[in-house]
Amino acid sequence: MRRFRFQLESVRTLREQSQKQAEQELARELALREQRAAELTAAERRVASAREAVAAQPGQCVDGTDLAARQAYIERTEREQAGARAVLAQQDGQVAAGRKRLEAAARDREILERLKERRRVEHAREVARSEEATLSEIAIIAHQRRDNEVAA
Repeated sequence: MRRFRFQLESVRTLREQSQKQAEQELARELALREQRAAELTAAERRVASAREAVAAQPGQCVDGTDLAARQAYIERTEREQAGARAVLAQQDGQVAAGRKRLEAAARDREILERLKERRRVEHAREVARSEEATLSEIAIIAHQRRDNEVAA
């Protein structure tokens, strides 16, 4: 009997490649997310550092221009922090979308894997049934020959 051949093997291979590509894309998105998280942490440190640096020391005289410059510096670092937080939130959305794409690709591949296995089992049953029929036929022929030899 012929060997097992899955008719949808090329589709299964494409789905497997699609899943691997989704895994790689998710890995890139996760690496980028880690980078964005590090940028946010750095921005938070800069805000804290700016607040400490511009804090007036007790007994120190500060004029209005200096005070306005210090406040502008703090506000700028806070805007950078807010920007970094927004970029991280956007990247979190990209990671979530990448996970969904990977889940869909894995599900599509798994469906074909199960179908392939089911077809392989059906093929094995058919081969076993065919071999059993052949062996039964051989046994019947051998039995008839013995009966013919005994009768003759």
